[in-house]
Amino acid sequence: MLNREDFEILNTGIIYFDNAATTQKPRSVVNKIVDYYTKYTANAHRGDYDISLKVDEEYESTRDKVKNFINAEDRSEIIFTKGSTESFNMIVFGFMAHYLQKGDEVILSKGEHASNLLPWISLAKQIGFTIRYASLEEDNSLSMENLKEMINSNTKVISLAHITNSIGDVRPIKEIGELCKENNILFVVDVTQSIGHLRVDVIENNISFLGFSAHKMLGPTGVGVLYGKKELLEKLVPLEYGGGMNIAFSSSGEYELKELPFRLEAGTRNIAGVIGLGAAIDYLENIGLQNIHEYELELKKYLVEKMKTVPNIKIYNETSPSGVLLFNVGNYFSQDVAIYLNKFKICIRAGNHCAKMLQEVICSTNTCRVSLYFYNTKEEIDKLIEALKDQDKILETVV
Repeated sequence: MLNREDFEILNTGIIYFDNAATTQKPRSVVNKIVDYYTKYTANAHRGDYDISLKVDEEYESTRDKVKNFINAEDRSEIIFTKGSTESFNMIVFGFMAHYLQKGDEVILSKGEHASNLLPWISLAKQIGFTIRYASLEEDNSLSMENLKEMINSNTKVISLAHITNSIGDVRPIKEIGELCKENNILFVVDVTQSIGHLRVDVIENNISFLGFSAHKMLGPTGVGVLYGKKELLEKLVPLEYGGGMNIAFSSSGEYELKELPFRLEAGTRNIAGVIGLGAAIDYLENIGLQNIHEYELELKKYLVEKMKTVPNIKIYNETSPSGVLLFNVGNYFSQDVAIYLNKFKICIRAGNHCAKMLQEVICSTNTCRVSLYFYNTKEEIDKLIEALKDQDKILETVV
């Protein structure tokens, strides 16, 4: 385990295996947010007094931290949003709605989160472009061979998750980015599940647009990031208009918007959330993403080995190189398994994990999911396994 002592909630006896849904928050992140609310509460980019200038400094320093964290070229390429859902809606409806035409093709996969599927489906109905789904291999990972064969002169966008929140497969985004560059295709990447686990480099991977949420990487809820290459963001039409994003407007109907990034951040942002995101980045950098990833793989290997000792367990993604494990217990409904495990203060996810198309691939509507992070331990896994070995008590617990 790494830095477990920094997470007060873990002292309560909870075994938290739902990190793909949201991560726990270290003390330093919580304290940073409390400091804002108790020591220098003010709006951002509005005041000319000391505490307001302090807010500006903290808010904009987070923008620089994000820029460096993903290796963006310019700080104006970092836009603060409410989360990855808003980020992808801005990409699709603010940019792609004015870029794509009838007859164009967009490549997705059936393993994507709803945030990277529903906006595209909605826009396709409006414009008439075609969505094509890259097939998956037997282990449910993305088929690169199929992806290459799908590309043609009509392919304008490939939009995929770096790591999926269901299968947990890690996509070769560098190779896909090179493929997009060779074929003049825009590459949109959902890094929500990878940003707190693996290094993401937008330049090296030729990423056109990217989105993620702070709460999946130790930060607070209600804040996220949209990254776009500057020349693309310049063409992104704001979905919101209001204070903070304009220079001037008049009764004649004329208005002038601010430069990037501010013209895409209308209204008062989640200031405390942005500041908390900055503290989360500091925390992750201090531990090291490579250390986190290696430890997660060690835990995943241990978890799979232990799971195989339990009767009636079906694993769907044994070989995926991430901390996500998807499984079912015999014929038990996944929610019943989750309710049963809650008796032991073990938190897992049950359901379709916001990836409803995946059932077309794995032929199962609902599954159980364990998603690991650096503060989990082998001892916690042992307790999970012991509970699952006593699975005859699942129905008795639920009823």
